[in-house]
Amino acid sequence: MNGANSTFDMSILDSYRKFMERNSDPRTENWWLMSGPGPLLTILATYLYFCNSVGPRYMRDKKPYDLKNVIIIYNVSQILMSVFLVYEGLVAGWWNDYNFSCQPVDYSDSPKARRMAAAVWWYFTAKIIELLDTVFFVLRKKNRQISFLHLYHHFMMPICAWIGVKFLPGGHGTLLGVINSFIHVIMYTYYLISGLGPQYQKYLWWKKHVTTLQLIQFLIIFYHNFTVMFCEC
Repeated sequence: MNGANSTFDMSILDSYRKFMERNSDPRTENWWLMSGPGPLLTILATYLYFCNSVGPRYMRDKKPYDLKNVIIIYNVSQILMSVFLVYEGLVAGWWNDYNFSCQPVDYSDSPKARRMAAAVWWYFTAKIIELLDTVFFVLRKKNRQISFLHLYHHFMMPICAWIGVKFLPGGHGTLLGVINSFIHVIMYTYYLISGLGPQYQKYLWWKKHVTTLQLIQFLIIFYHNFTVMFCEC
């Protein structure tokens, strides 16, 4: 019985190795966290354990941390990162080279292809950094803002981005990253201004439009990814 289980386990491992060798992009193989799914899954497991268990227990008898200055720096860095991602996505393809209807991945070593692959990796890195959103909620005892949807979103986005870097670092799907990063420029600008204090609330008259922009984002991405099923590249 043990021999049969061992053979079955080896078969699974062999299938996994063959799949990765056949489908992985060799250009990104040695980049940070891209050797395999293990490091990312470890980070995400630690994230969930901290946010759901260790963090709340640690903060139970403590006062919320005053992280105002830290969060201001964090929001500014997120704005700059998002601007960078929009710029790189446009310059590396979407400004004039990519086809909105159907754009295959360029796996070559051309400068633009490698630049787009790097932009996808930076987008993945940004999704890792955004896990701090939840960590800050825990340390400030804002547990009501940590919903299932919030955790699901922050857990799944790094996984999806990792898959993009590993197998599809370019092409059609990268428009999602460009649009999402543009929305993040607006969102983190809102977070930055709202975190400066009540006296700045008058500058947030456009808050009601943020949700509308997010809905427009989802519609564009859905249409963009749906129509590709009916196009030939």
